[in-house]
Amino acid sequence: MLAPVRESYKKNLPIEWNRVNNLPHYVYFNHSIHVAKGVGCQSCHGRLDEMNLTYQTSTLLMEWCIACHREPERHLRPRTEITNMTWTPAQGGKWHPDDFLKPGNPLAGQDRPTSQREIGAILKKENQVRDAITLTNCSMCHR
Repeated sequence: MLAPVRESYKKNLPIEWNRVNNLPHYVYFNHSIHVAKGVGCQSCHGRLDEMNLTYQTSTLLMEWCIACHREPERHLRPRTEITNMTWTPAQGGKWHPDDFLKPGNPLAGQDRPTSQREIGAILKKENQVRDAITLTNCSMCHR
């Protein structure tokens, strides 16, 4: 299974990837905005680290995307943890305990967030994720 990777390395050529997820031509999708806002790879692609062969884990149908766009905080994580397949909200990730003590820090005086609901709400505001009405507007994905 690793022969194509070895061959690519040996010949200094890029690997020819087989597309796993296909979207209709009229759908606009940009990975970079999802990464910039803190959506982890696992949210859409599943546990890639546990796959012998990559396969599509989500339908990627419009209703699936809209469900996430209605409540993006359910899938947000610290940007430093986007590619971490084993990250859990209990790990937190980016916040140092002192962040909750520093005057002037928006987190000051709060308990360290440990649930997805708490972390997602903070990151939604911090990463300037738009509101559900804007995110579910047809023109967000259909151009």
